[in-house]
Amino acid sequence: MDGDNIDIANVTAMPYGFPPGPPGWPLVGNIFDLGQIPHQTLYKLQAHYGPVIWLKLGSINTMVVQSAKAASELFKKCDLPFADRKVPDSLTALGYNRGSVAFGAYSGYWRKLRRICTTEFLVQKRVNDSIPLRQKCIDDMIDWIQKDVAKSKENGGSGEIQLDWFLFVTSFYTIGNFMLSREVMESTLDKTSEFFEALLLFFGWIGKPNLSDLFPLLRWMDPQRIRRNTGAALERLLGFAAGIVKDRIEENELGKEKKTKDFLDTLLEEGEVNETGHDKLSLKNITILLLRKLEFSLVDEVVGNMLGNNPMLGHKPKFSLKVENPGDFEIFEYLSILQEMFLGGIETTSTTIEWGMAELLRHPNTMKKIQDEIDQVVGRTRKVEENDLNNMPYLQATVKEIMRLHPPVPMLIPRNAREDTEFMGYFVPKNTQIFVNAWAIHRDPATWPDPLSFKPERFLDSDIDYKGQHFQMIPFGSGRRSCLGLTLGHKMLSSTIASLLQTFDWKLAGGAKPEAVDMRETVGLLRKKVPLKAIPSLRE
Repeated sequence: MDGDNIDIANVTAMPYGFPPGPPGWPLVGNIFDLGQIPHQTLYKLQAHYGPVIWLKLGSINTMVVQSAKAASELFKKCDLPFADRKVPDSLTALGYNRGSVAFGAYSGYWRKLRRICTTEFLVQKRVNDSIPLRQKCIDDMIDWIQKDVAKSKENGGSGEIQLDWFLFVTSFYTIGNFMLSREVMESTLDKTSEFFEALLLFFGWIGKPNLSDLFPLLRWMDPQRIRRNTGAALERLLGFAAGIVKDRIEENELGKEKKTKDFLDTLLEEGEVNETGHDKLSLKNITILLLRKLEFSLVDEVVGNMLGNNPMLGHKPKFSLKVENPGDFEIFEYLSILQEMFLGGIETTSTTIEWGMAELLRHPNTMKKIQDEIDQVVGRTRKVEENDLNNMPYLQATVKEIMRLHPPVPMLIPRNAREDTEFMGYFVPKNTQIFVNAWAIHRDPATWPDPLSFKPERFLDSDIDYKGQHFQMIPFGSGRRSCLGLTLGHKMLSSTIASLLQTFDWKLAGGAKPEAVDMRETVGLLRKKVPLKAIPSLRE
């Protein structure tokens, strides 16, 4: 195997069988073997079937990788033949997947998108240039928390807050400002609430179990109308993104001088695109890519609470920015890439921080050690800054331990076999769906001593990181399909936790004991089933 060329001769005739797995039922296969929380259920199956498991989900062949050794084999030897994505039918609405770095088919066009996004998101200088924007967002969050606590106490409350809202808004502003190098949501709360409402509908549809994903022969029928309704919600989101793109185009046409070039400027410089030519990007795909940095940011339960309970969003007006003729509307051609980048990182970042704070409330001694480290490095007379973080080894070890136990996408985004392939002595047919269960790999006792315990100390004398080269620790994936937001996500996670701990002491309401924190998970993105509530008080 050399470069991007696959040369696997006569693999269909290879004398290899499928990996082991539980027997399936007629027609439905192993659907009922997944349980309520699939990544947990599959982790338990490993003891019986080993680190590579074969399932039949409806008519879809599925392989699950659940050990560091198997992940190493996949990413080192089969990264290219397994480089495609298994795309849910709902995300084919309006051609969304074709302009997506996360879900797009592996091709020259996809590599073009990936190259641009890698330059923007993984280059250290680009990330460092936006430090002041991120710091302002964190400062605003601290101010919001103080005001919310004061208001609670004025009304006779304990000062308890629900942390997920503050983390979400901070991530939303931070990523939006990073993408567009300005405070894109300032003084636009009504507009933002319209965006949230449209996004809630979008997530509601793509989160529904879809018969078309289990039985592709039904896709032409769209029997549950999920793709159609997803497309209707997506049009509203694309309208929101189109306004951002149109404003920037008008600014450029007026010749407004800019001190720095941001991500949207880079995309617009790429110009028009066709999906078969690999030189330029389309307007539609620019918008989907940029917006998707926000799209993974909401879940039904959290957003319902946000929209219903938080006065910062005001009312929830009806939102209608419908594109009548998408094929003829030039701005609509920017939508893919813009949406992709906006909607991809907020939920993963804010949820991971929430898990981290939950672990620290359950382990107050660890919280105290981080606060002592911050005081030693920074002192109490100035705010902690991103440049201080590299001098805080215990904080960095804690962040790694949070990522180990709570990877934001526990089974990563599923891959798809591009053609028949041999993997670890097994036969993997073309179009097999491939999951990498990072949640299970991070809890493998063959790799991690005492794997279920929260112990940041395990990383103090270890060079293991989560950049994709240590396969026992892959919260961002690895290889060609690894997460683009690794560098930015790490900085947001570390700096937000550091600021929360430097500014506040934290305790549970009613004198509850640390072990009372509810750590149950939900399916899909690794979210807390019960949002974290705690009482912050300014440190003396």
